[in-house]
Amino acid sequence: MEKKRILFVTQEISPFLPKSEIATTARKLPQGIQESGKEIRVFTPRYGCINERRHQLHEVIRLSGMNLVINDTDHPLIIKVASVAAARMQVYFIDNEEYFKRKNTVVNDKGEFHADNDERAMFFCRGVLETVKKLGWQPDVIHCHGWMAGMMSLYVKKIYNKDPHFADTKVVYSVYNEGFNKNWDASFPDKLKFDGFDDEVVNEMKDTSFENVSRVMMKYADGLNVSSENLDASLQQIFDEATCSKQEYVPEENQTKVMSEFFDKIIEEEIIIQ
Repeated sequence: MEKKRILFVTQEISPFLPKSEIATTARKLPQGIQESGKEIRVFTPRYGCINERRHQLHEVIRLSGMNLVINDTDHPLIIKVASVAAARMQVYFIDNEEYFKRKNTVVNDKGEFHADNDERAMFFCRGVLETVKKLGWQPDVIHCHGWMAGMMSLYVKKIYNKDPHFADTKVVYSVYNEGFNKNWDASFPDKLKFDGFDDEVVNEMKDTSFENVSRVMMKYADGLNVSSENLDASLQQIFDEATCSKQEYVPEENQTKVMSEFFDKIIEEEIIIQ
């Protein structure tokens, strides 16, 4: 029987970045899912604060060299890879000079959110999808961690929905408390329109606040799970109102088993629909 394939797409992951709720979950869960018998791939941005020498990142030439157009501008896509020896797993890094070379993650040295985080999220999600196609690896489920990865549900459902590579792919979005307190660029809807999104999505994203962006990301997901133990009330409400399959918070010691079963459920729902 062919192994089920789970693609983990995360805003951050340890040990390449300091431990945080997202970074720790994104490090431990893929290992557990792999050890449970599923096949995995892991993708994250290659922020400039990641020490390439210490973590032995190297460019994957055969996967690099593509250009992605974001807001009518070409942006080269560079793919790098490194190993987490203790977990026997590889991590792929999405890199770009303009979006990810700065020496921080989603905020600047003053703690202010980057003005182009909307474009960085678009580039990151599209870069992952295009790279997975190049790998010839078809995921059954894409599991997204952090709002930088949340656009994945919209891309799979609205832009790549006619691509046979992702025809049967489901998207699960993990809901964390970590958000942004500065609205995305007001022209974000126009960038989505240029990228090929229909009027429905463009209109839904006219409000570029974290709460609304999160609501739209969750709307297009096939499954949601709560990853913060004490979820913010506004996010909990969006989660509760969602009509897709849902998984409440589970402690770390039970996470692998519960999420593996949740992935199976999501995949089975897809088979029933067919």
